[in-house]
Amino acid sequence: MLGSKMFTLALFALLCSGPTQSRETHSLHYIYTALSKPVGLPGIHEFTAMGLLDKRMIDYFDSENQVKVPKQEWMRERLPADYWDKGTQSRKSKQQWFKVNIGILMERMRQNESDTPHVLQWMHGCEGETQPDGTLKFLTVTIRRNGRVLTADDGLQSSGVLPNDDETFQRREYVEVLKSDVSVFSCEVTHKATNEHALKDWGKKPSAVSSMWI
Repeated sequence: MLGSKMFTLALFALLCSGPTQSRETHSLHYIYTALSKPVGLPGIHEFTAMGLLDKRMIDYFDSENQVKVPKQEWMRERLPADYWDKGTQSRKSKQQWFKVNIGILMERMRQNESDTPHVLQWMHGCEGETQPDGTLKFLTVTIRRNGRVLTADDGLQSSGVLPNDDETFQRREYVEVLKSDVSVFSCEVTHKATNEHALKDWGKKPSAVSSMWI
């Protein structure tokens, strides 16, 4: 009986969600801001985190209230309570990370505590264009056998878009082939938001498992 090997392509990328219309550009960003010490002014906190969808705030967390809360009614209605509980724990972890690292940066840059607080800010996110079916498409994945694009009819499988624990999403594409198959396989990934492009080829000497991560 012939054995088989699996070519596995796994890729992770930020994917946006929310109401869409045909061929519009949408964005999702998260902004974290930490101060080296409290300033004692109303509305200015030692740590804040917020999510922005199309430049509109959708969630918020600060070091005084210690709870991640929705800022749009549709977020409140559509997401379960455990989403906000997990989000709160994630924000608390990031708050601790920022507290530690702002101290490390100050030490490395030989900065002393002064009357003026030091600020560390981080923003990450993505932008994407809606497709005719109303979805956002950031990644194009193509697996080929001897130059021919493989489809579901060839056994190509996809996990679909799955959530990670850090507000990003993942997607996995894979196909199984026999060890005796001497075809040349390739996997091509294009990430539109960043213009990143990756190509992985498998020759006639098969390995047990092959993976490519983006």
